[in-house]
Amino acid sequence: MDPDSLQLGTEHLWNWLVRLLSKDSEWLNAKVKFFLPKMDLCSGDKAQDATQGVILQLRRLHAQGRATWQAFIHCVCMELDVPLDLEVPLLSTWGHGVAFPSQLEAGEESQPASQLQHGLKRPYQSCGSSPRPKQCKKQQLELAQRYLKLLKTSTQQRYGSKIPGPGQPLAFHQAYIPPILQWSRTPTPFRTQEGMAPGDPKAEDGTDVSIRDLFSTRADKGPRVTVLLGKAGMGKTTLAHRLCQRWADGQLDRFQALFLFEFRQLNLITRLLTLPQLLFDLYLSPEAGSDLVFQYLEENANGVLLIFDGLDQALHPHSSRGQAGPEDPSPALDLFSSLCRGTLLPGCWVLATSRPGKLPDCLPTEAATVHMWGFDRPRVEEYVGRFFPDQPEQEAALAELRGSRHLQSLCAVPALCQVTCLCLLRLLPGSPPGQSAALLPTVTQNYVQMLSTLGPRGYLPPEALLELSEVALSGLQTGKVIFSVGDIRPPTMAFAAALSLLTSFCICTGPGHRDTGYAFTHLSLQEFFAALYLMTSPKVDGNALAGHITLSSRWVLRTKARPGLLDHLPTFLAGLASRACRPFLSLVAQRDEMWVSARQAVVMQALRKLAARRLTGPKIVALCHCVGETQEPELASLMAQSLPCHLSFHNFPLTYADLAALTSILVHRNAPIHLDFEGCPLEPHCPEALVGCEQVENLSFKSRKCGDAFAEALSRSLPTMGSLKKLGLAGSKITARGISHLVQALRLCPQLEEVSFQDNQLKDWAVLNIVEVLPCLPQLRKLDLSRNNVSVSTLLRLTKVAVECPTVRTLQVREADLIFLLSPPTKTAAELQGAPDLQGNAGQREEAQSRSLTLRLQQCQLRVHDAQELIAQLQEGPRLDEVDLSGNQLDDEGCRLMAEAASQLHIARSLDLSDNGLSVHGVHCVLSAASMCRTLAEVHISLLHKTVVFTFAPEQEERKGSWDRTALPVSLTCQMPSEPPPHPAAIRLTHCGLQAKHLEQLCRALRGSCHLGQLDFSGNSLGDEGVAQLAQLLPGLGALQSLDLSENGLSLDAVFMLTPCFSTLPWLLHLDISSDSQRVVLRGDRRGRDHLAGGSLPEFPAGAQFSAFYQRCVPRSLCLRQCQLEPLSLACLCETLKKCPGPLEIKLSCEVLSDQSLETLLHHLAQLPQLSLLQLSQTRLSPKSPLLLADFFSLCPRVQKVDLRSLCHVTLHFRSSEEREGKCCGRFTGCGLSQEHVEPLCWLLSKCEDLNELDLSANMLGDDGLRCLLECLPQLPVSGSLDLSHNSISLESVLGLVKILPSCLRVQEASVNLGSEQSFWIHFSRQEEARKTLRLSQCNFGPEHVSRLATGLNQALKLTALTLTRCCLGLEQLTRLLSLLRWPVGLFSLRVEEPWVGTAGVLALLEVCTQASGNITEISISETQQQFSLQLEFPRQENPEAVALRLAHCDLGTHHNLLVWQLMETCARLQQLSLSQVNLCDTSSLLLQSLLPSLSELKTFRLTSSCVSSEGLAHLISGLSHCHHLEELDLSNNPFVEKDTEALMTVLEGMCWLKRLDFSHLPLGSSALALLSQGLSHMSVLQSLRLSRNGICDVGCLQLLEALRAASSLKELGLSHNQIGDFGAQHLAAILPALPELRKIDLSGNGIGPAGGVLLVESLALCKHLEELMLGYNVLADVTALRLAQRLPHHLRVLHLPSSGLSLEGALLLSQALDGCPYVEEISLAVNSLATGVPHFHQGLPLLRQIDLVSCEIDNHAAKPLAASLVLCPALEEVLLSWNLLGDEAAAELARVLPRMSRLKKMDLEKNQITACGAWLLVEGLAQGSGVQVIRLWNNPISPDVAQHLQSEEPRLDFAFFDKQPQPPRGS
Repeated sequence: MDPDSLQLGTEHLWNWLVRLLSKDSEWLNAKVKFFLPKMDLCSGDKAQDATQGVILQLRRLHAQGRATWQAFIHCVCMELDVPLDLEVPLLSTWGHGVAFPSQLEAGEESQPASQLQHGLKRPYQSCGSSPRPKQCKKQQLELAQRYLKLLKTSTQQRYGSKIPGPGQPLAFHQAYIPPILQWSRTPTPFRTQEGMAPGDPKAEDGTDVSIRDLFSTRADKGPRVTVLLGKAGMGKTTLAHRLCQRWADGQLDRFQALFLFEFRQLNLITRLLTLPQLLFDLYLSPEAGSDLVFQYLEENANGVLLIFDGLDQALHPHSSRGQAGPEDPSPALDLFSSLCRGTLLPGCWVLATSRPGKLPDCLPTEAATVHMWGFDRPRVEEYVGRFFPDQPEQEAALAELRGSRHLQSLCAVPALCQVTCLCLLRLLPGSPPGQSAALLPTVTQNYVQMLSTLGPRGYLPPEALLELSEVALSGLQTGKVIFSVGDIRPPTMAFAAALSLLTSFCICTGPGHRDTGYAFTHLSLQEFFAALYLMTSPKVDGNALAGHITLSSRWVLRTKARPGLLDHLPTFLAGLASRACRPFLSLVAQRDEMWVSARQAVVMQALRKLAARRLTGPKIVALCHCVGETQEPELASLMAQSLPCHLSFHNFPLTYADLAALTSILVHRNAPIHLDFEGCPLEPHCPEALVGCEQVENLSFKSRKCGDAFAEALSRSLPTMGSLKKLGLAGSKITARGISHLVQALRLCPQLEEVSFQDNQLKDWAVLNIVEVLPCLPQLRKLDLSRNNVSVSTLLRLTKVAVECPTVRTLQVREADLIFLLSPPTKTAAELQGAPDLQGNAGQREEAQSRSLTLRLQQCQLRVHDAQELIAQLQEGPRLDEVDLSGNQLDDEGCRLMAEAASQLHIARSLDLSDNGLSVHGVHCVLSAASMCRTLAEVHISLLHKTVVFTFAPEQEERKGSWDRTALPVSLTCQMPSEPPPHPAAIRLTHCGLQAKHLEQLCRALRGSCHLGQLDFSGNSLGDEGVAQLAQLLPGLGALQSLDLSENGLSLDAVFMLTPCFSTLPWLLHLDISSDSQRVVLRGDRRGRDHLAGGSLPEFPAGAQFSAFYQRCVPRSLCLRQCQLEPLSLACLCETLKKCPGPLEIKLSCEVLSDQSLETLLHHLAQLPQLSLLQLSQTRLSPKSPLLLADFFSLCPRVQKVDLRSLCHVTLHFRSSEEREGKCCGRFTGCGLSQEHVEPLCWLLSKCEDLNELDLSANMLGDDGLRCLLECLPQLPVSGSLDLSHNSISLESVLGLVKILPSCLRVQEASVNLGSEQSFWIHFSRQEEARKTLRLSQCNFGPEHVSRLATGLNQALKLTALTLTRCCLGLEQLTRLLSLLRWPVGLFSLRVEEPWVGTAGVLALLEVCTQASGNITEISISETQQQFSLQLEFPRQENPEAVALRLAHCDLGTHHNLLVWQLMETCARLQQLSLSQVNLCDTSSLLLQSLLPSLSELKTFRLTSSCVSSEGLAHLISGLSHCHHLEELDLSNNPFVEKDTEALMTVLEGMCWLKRLDFSHLPLGSSALALLSQGLSHMSVLQSLRLSRNGICDVGCLQLLEALRAASSLKELGLSHNQIGDFGAQHLAAILPALPELRKIDLSGNGIGPAGGVLLVESLALCKHLEELMLGYNVLADVTALRLAQRLPHHLRVLHLPSSGLSLEGALLLSQALDGCPYVEEISLAVNSLATGVPHFHQGLPLLRQIDLVSCEIDNHAAKPLAASLVLCPALEEVLLSWNLLGDEAAAELARVLPRMSRLKKMDLEKNQITACGAWLLVEGLAQGSGVQVIRLWNNPISPDVAQHLQSEEPRLDFAFFDKQPQPPRGS
């Protein structure tokens, strides 16, 4: 096109454009305002006509640049009705920068500068470079006034515009509702009484604030800084603009100047600024005199308000340098810091807005903090009402809002409320009621709907949407929120302007440099578009998309100073992943829905991974928003189930929307959940989000920011939470108004179990209002009102409530603590209200009997008059469990009043009056008052520790009731007393400063005590004088249990004053005195078991009888420790003890006891006939003391045992004068005895008539001392044992012992071990012993010692047995020893236990036998046990048959033949060959094949548990086939196969003389069994047949039994653990009469039932000699027991019927039949259901050694008959009662009979129900001389600590899992 045509076309377009815009001037003004945000549209245009005005506006737009003009042209074509024939040339000519209208170019230069920048700023004047001129005050004032007027006008122009956007209602700009503002931290009290203009934020609870409250703190000096915190969308920036508007309108008249700065704009300025430059160059410059204006502002700084919006967006960090002046250039953040700290413009007001986060350090610590919480329900409805001015639309919108809780949660955020209203504006006209809200389910879909609402003609161009989304994402990723006109293409700019998606404003990048900036209307809108780009752009792959699904931890209150711009991006991505957004995404992406669904699946998968993880509180909230946006129930359910049962939120802000999102997830949860909010700033109305949430079980809030509005909102939610059991609201600022709302709500929550209002600063009225609700909460367990402000008068009213309320069990008050503990009432509240006598005495008595109350009023400043009022209340109330009034101010009179009232108050446990100012003069008054109380158990008064505690026992009626209710059998009930014994009282007056002068008055007060038990005067100042006086007063106090006089400054003389009390005080049994620790205790018969068991033992009848028996036998003891024991003192002490009744025990300890003192003590001890024990512990004695003590045997014939250990511990046991003389025992261990002491010691001991045991172990005898002792041995009268262990002896002493043995005629056995154990024992007999045994272990014999050992053995003709265990005796040395042993005549047994025995092999060991000098009669080899035993007979004798056979093997050409020949010679008289657990090789078996035929005297052959090959077995069978004289053949437990067993049976042919045959554990098939039966048929002399576990069935049994008919001499038949069944038992019963000599039969585990059992029993009755009957593990039942009882064999010794299906009836029948049997030794009825009974006897079983009743379900009811039966069995050694139901009563019965069971060794009580009380009874039973070695108590209900203490008291109690029963000593 030529230039002329172009010019004509352009002029035509221009004229048309002017005419079009002249018709819609309002639209043009809006667009000019958008592109020229600082342009004043009102001034200078009124005089022109419309056309000129349009031309002027177009010139202004063109002046902004090409990009602005192009964007404007696109807006014209997009928003106005432009014909198509004009739209195309318009866009092609001016829309793409081809040309500019010449009309604009012509007029551009002629436009005055003042018009272009009118209202923006004056020509630039630097304020910081020129010096300040001196001006007069008047001129300064005029310039300042003109500037302030200009500033207000500019602010009015900037923030007072009412021009709406196209298509938007007027209310879109006018509907401003103030959000909730709440103080978070304020430096000084603030005034809320100053006037509030209508529409200001409302003041609530005294903490919510109005706009005026923001600037009303009483800070006369220093900075006045307020920080406004609020999440995105809460309206922070809107409020800042609102403040500017109100100031411009004159409503904030206290401020003369107001400046508003946005940090997002300040971030664009990179140069340093001074404060004047910040105020004038960047905001508004004065017309003139900028220095004078700034000076005026400095002088009137208290009227200057500076608002800094978006503190969290500050990019440049604070430099933290020193203070800067007004003329010092600094970064913008430094200027802000200086303004806040008052170093610049001191006295000015600073208001900063920020999202929650870590506030920068530049803020002063005293800055006030205000939280902005958005809208509550009234504010939302008010906003909606203003947004919709039309009444029908308003009502319809409110109806939609009220009908949708989700819509309400959306509208709680002001920004979202505006979006929601915009959407409703379009949806309401065409939707039925309730449908519009359904179309707005999420935040994301709200934004989608908003785009459709704002779109011109309902069309959304996808290219523009995608391009705008890309701009949004790039800005967020680079931290950019302000865009220039060049950042956005003109078509996209036009689209965003048309939909009001962008806002425009003037930005200043430096002095004199201004431009227009564009930003999204809200940050969340930019995040929405960024998410839209990620979802729809093909440039973003799946991994990049999933990478944006992250959750920020958002611990913003502590860590992050600047929240991220992408925090809400995952929420919008989740929202766009909803199915409802799929068509919209398909439109934007211009792809099909399958592609879109794949993108959405990526987001959903990322969310599923997050939902399954354990997250922190902030991440959980963020994820709840995301999951809620997806509208996927499956995902919501996954997250709900993954949440922990206890969900805690700490220290981050939470809004209504956050809790609503959380609640929407919890709806999908099946299990209950606990919610805990601690330190979280909470939106006041956020509890309303929990309405109807049934999943919350525990709900707790702890925040100072919770006030009355919060409480009111919570009260609306609580009645709808039906599962709520625990409610906590702590640390808040609730007043009485909020409490009243909560109390009303609590009345509607009867399911609550715990309520806490602690630390809420509640006053008296509020606390009383809360406790009034107690009757309405029947399930309440706890009410916590701690850390509130409660007066004493209110406290007494609370005690009255506790007394009168039937559900209160405990009231606990201590300083700030105030807690009610409750339990469900016995009657419902309705029943109590309907009772006619509720207020009467009868009702109160009934209530008193039904409950008990614990009252703790500690440190409550109670005085005497308060105590009187309290007593009056408690006397009318229920029984009291505990009363604690410690830490008050009752003084002596108040304590006396409470003590007097104790008997009337029915206190069950304790009364605590500690720390109440009680004096020493008030002690006896309190004691006198308390002594009248019959239930008093203990009084503990310690004035030093300020302790005054009264402890009470249960009342007589209660004790009697529990006494009668004790579960005892009928047979025991009649022995119980009608009433329980009175409980003894303990009086402890410790550290009270008592002196001798106080005793008489105190004892007078104590005489009134009904039953005084323990008296404690420790820690006072009585002295010897007081002890002397007390000794005279004690008889008047009755029978005490103990008296403690410790720490009273006593000397040794006090001991001599107290020892006579043994004769004057019958109750005194123990006197315990320690000089160093100043311990002086007098005790009666109360043992440590009481303290361990936590009180007195239950008084079972058996326990009572046992206690009486114990009382008669318990010795009196004097324990004197850590005292100086001089001869004179000891003589005096013994003199005072002569009148003491016996038996008497004396226990002394001192540092050193001289020989003279020891001689004096021993001399006087002989004069004390009642003495039973003397013990010297931890006392150093001289080396001469062993001789003095050895001589004491002759000085005092009553001495029974002398035990001296390490010259430090001495124990002397004495016989009573009534006892016959018995054996003596002397132990002198670790006394350093050497050779020089041996002769005098032996001479002194030789005077002892009957020395049974002598222990000289752990001394220093050495070889010489031992030799000397052995030489003196014949003169020592030792009849039992001599212990010489650990005396440093060597092998020489062993050889010496062998040498000297012949001269020691009474020596029975000697045992020496030179290993680490170092033992040396010699056992004696009373007469000359013909047989002696020597055992040597680890003696390390060398080759040189073998000959000496053999020489000694050859001389010890009476030595019959020698055992050598690990003595390093090798095969060669053993061979030599055998060759050197040459006795003249007799038998000699040699046993060798060496490791090489297990590996040498049978062949090598048999080769050793060839070197024996005598005839070998027995050979025993066990490789596993490493034992090799021989029995030799001297002299060697030749057997003629063996000689002949040996001559037949005279071919000695081979080693085998030679060995056989030698063995035939030495083993010619071999009678027993035993091979056990050996590996018999083929060579060995071949040797035995050759040897066995020559052993004509062989009677016994045993090969058991060994490995033999089939070939070897064949050799063995060949050899055994020639042994026709065998009497015993044992081949049991060998791993033979059935074929081998069958071959083995052939060996029986010809063995007619067999008496004992054992083939147990060998597989017997039918063939082998037939051969066995054939062999048995010829064994007429067979006495024992054992075939256990051979797999014999009923058919095989029949075949076997037929063969036994010939064995008429059979005495033992063992067929256990086969399967003969009833059929086999029937045939066995038929054959038994043919076995008249049968003595033992074992049929255990054979599947025999009652039918077979009855037949067997009837047949066994014919076996007159039967002694052992074992039928266990067969289901015999009671019918078999009945028949057995009727036909019990007379000579029965052993009866085993474990697990036989017996009941109590069958067991009783058997016990009646067994009763009186003179031969029975063992009975086993284990694992039978005996229920509550046991077999019991009347005549007893005199020889019974063991009774087994394990796992028979025996309980306490059988305790007495069980114990009575055991006593009738005097020979009992083992009682097995484990795995039963025996308790303490049974333990008492067993303990009672233990002293009478003299031969009992073991009692097994494992796995029963015995407690510490029962165990102590057993300890006491053992103490009465029982010979029991162990009582097993594993797995009883006894704690490990108690068990350890019990075992330390009595080592024979065994609580271990494994049996640690000690082995009986040799010779016993």
